[in-house]
Amino acid sequence: MKRSEPITANEFSYTIIIEPAEEGGFVVTCPALRGLATQGETLEEARAMGADAIEGYLECLQEDGLSPPPSDQPLAEPIRDRVTVKLGA
Repeated sequence: MKRSEPITANEFSYTIIIEPAEEGGFVVTCPALRGLATQGETLEEARAMGADAIEGYLECLQEDGLSPPPSDQPLAEPIRDRVTVKLGA
């Protein structure tokens, strides 16, 4: 089962892809944020780790004076979910 969900960071919303890992748990990637990958043992943990990874990625871009990639368009398919990330918390 492959899942994709949008994650919102400030005014940004990014889709994450959650896939089962061969060794168990789930791998999370974000196509809009090159190189971003994380994992979690459960879907809930994978979603939280995805949100945390996006927050860290965006903070690094901000520290380097770079603009974040544009937000994804909101997705309305039932398999998708929304997670909020607040920068500078």
